[in-house]
Amino acid sequence: MKLCRTLAFAALAGFVLAPTGARADDAPKPSRASKNLPELIIGSADSTYAVNQKDFELIAGQGYRWKITSKGGFEYKFVTDLFRNVWMDQIVIDDLEVHMDGGPAWLEFDDAGTIQVQFHTVRPGEYTWSVPDLAGKGLKGKITIK
Repeated sequence: MKLCRTLAFAALAGFVLAPTGARADDAPKPSRASKNLPELIIGSADSTYAVNQKDFELIAGQGYRWKITSKGGFEYKFVTDLFRNVWMDQIVIDDLEVHMDGGPAWLEFDDAGTIQVQFHTVRPGEYTWSVPDLAGKGLKGKITIK
């Protein structure tokens, strides 16, 4: 009988003293359907240095579609270490598809337009994106894969 009381007390103490924060199973789970990331717009009619969003959060194991658009008056060279750490599905430009066997070194916008990249996240971590020659003007950001 004493052993039963001791076990019951230990179980109750474990329940009461258990951590109350977010559990690992509360983390977002990837789905089978690809998700759209918010569009990244570089430049605007008002400023060639404008950017609509700098930071992005993704889930490991999830498929994504990401539109990257140039609206400014400069030639933009979009560089990110993310492309070396995902499984690249395809790049779409004006409904023309480029299927990949590895990631591109960079995306270059010689004129206004949109390039859509489709990929699956593989490695959790923190990655950067930038327009290298204009990073000092604010054309840079962070991509976090959890």
